[in-house]
Amino acid sequence: MKIVIIGGVAAGTSAAAKARRNNEEAEIKIFDADSHISYSACGLPYYVGTEIEDMGELTPRDPNFFKKKYNVDVFTRHQVLKADACAKLVTVMNLDTREVFEERYDKLVIATGAKSAVPHIDGADKENVFSLRNVQSADRIREYVIYKEPKSAVIIGTGFIGLEMAENLKARGLDITMVEMAPQVMPALDSDIAVYLADYLNEKGIKLFLGDTVVRLEGEASVTQAVLTSGEKIDADIVIMSAGVRPNVELARSMGVEIGESGAIKVNTRMQTNIEDVYACGDCAESYSLITGKPLYRPLGSTANKMGRIAGDQITGGSLEFRGILGTGIFKIFDMTVAQTGLTEKEAVKEGFEIAVCHNIKPDKPEYYHGKEMVIKAVADKKSGRVLGAQIIGKAGVDKRIDVLATAITFGAKAQDLFHLDLAYAPPFSTTKDPVIYTGMILDNAINRGRELITPDELKARIESGEEINIIDARAASQFEQSHLEGAQNIPHEKLRASIGTLDKEKTTVTYCNKGVTGNAAQNILINNGFKKVFNLSGGHKNYMKNK
Repeated sequence: MKIVIIGGVAAGTSAAAKARRNNEEAEIKIFDADSHISYSACGLPYYVGTEIEDMGELTPRDPNFFKKKYNVDVFTRHQVLKADACAKLVTVMNLDTREVFEERYDKLVIATGAKSAVPHIDGADKENVFSLRNVQSADRIREYVIYKEPKSAVIIGTGFIGLEMAENLKARGLDITMVEMAPQVMPALDSDIAVYLADYLNEKGIKLFLGDTVVRLEGEASVTQAVLTSGEKIDADIVIMSAGVRPNVELARSMGVEIGESGAIKVNTRMQTNIEDVYACGDCAESYSLITGKPLYRPLGSTANKMGRIAGDQITGGSLEFRGILGTGIFKIFDMTVAQTGLTEKEAVKEGFEIAVCHNIKPDKPEYYHGKEMVIKAVADKKSGRVLGAQIIGKAGVDKRIDVLATAITFGAKAQDLFHLDLAYAPPFSTTKDPVIYTGMILDNAINRGRELITPDELKARIESGEEINIIDARAASQFEQSHLEGAQNIPHEKLRASIGTLDKEKTTVTYCNKGVTGNAAQNILINNGFKKVFNLSGGHKNYMKNK
């Protein structure tokens, strides 16, 4: 059997390695137009920022490695120009010699990846405008930063790459401005979590222009200013385009491979396309959601490796199948970590779920053991109780919690199931009730035990609609005097029972404290004393003030 793989980064090399493990006799060839294979694209921003000194750390495997270890022939600087599914032939050009030749295949794997989505901006062709996508682009940016010593950078887009580049260029002393066409940073997040990130970026000296776009890059050979739709002009010695990526599907489309609704190649659970003996995997291929079953495009190295392994197994008679993804993602920005898994609130609403939402603000471990606060926003289905998604921002312990939640969601956990998880506890690692367990308790109380939550946005919407709401601040008087919600009355928790006679039991009531715990205690008192409609403000005063 002859296997041809187009693309040699994460998915393509994983497919080749798995195919070889299954079959010693197959002839396996990889063609890649790039000069490097099997590199860590996710590490490139840290190479640009010189936190990683040697590119060799990100490119540990070359064609010789694959030939010696797997007996796989890898041809770099070889571009597949076209593929003929009927004749089972690919036409290849050696980019160095310009020689063109044909290669026969029995099984074809398309792993052509993704390419940077470069917006059409006047002046984007100038010498100091870059996109970060591969090793060569990282080398060019790093060389420019080291030798040209730019003082200011404009970064277009606030996704993963944009934020990681902001951190690394800031570490090299550049003045950073980020421009985002969406009204918030990191559009993949819900706005009430993105606001925590935006405030942190401002603290770190990153200037943000949100709901704005770059329309023109001015300068002669090099950009000196970026002009925004709003009319704002920003000085720039270097410009980084990080407006996302799109699947590289032109070759696949030209040979008749079906493209899915996400714009990536449509595949089944076996990584098969609509054409017999043609498979696709990695950033060029479409995934599907574990929660909704609908097509999903999330180009991540972890997913690409998984897809590649499945494709390699299938083409050599294996039984591995793709189960879908949650779209789990995580990134670091300075000493803050942001992570997400499953559906956001806005996605869950769009999918038609009736949801419960909670904001749990807790330290990753006890404060007496240097615990650092994190905000966990979780979404669950009110009808089934199933946890649908979570977003977390904090300085420690975020990766651990998002992985626990991703695992739980993968196996269909309900809100109440999180409480029963037997998670590891000792003061250096966690609180006695881990933040994940606490999140389950809050959601379970809201869904099953009549302790409903109200988000800051929901509360503001009700007030604006003219609904009369009794808002009770259950904190100490000194805290109330420093800051409180407009229209709130201060009845500290310990005085609430004595004040019940002064309150209208039929009126909608919202309780709150700093972060939610005492607000819930006040909510319990009122409900147990016959109050009909009592909500606890999700995330308390702190979350409300962030999102006011």
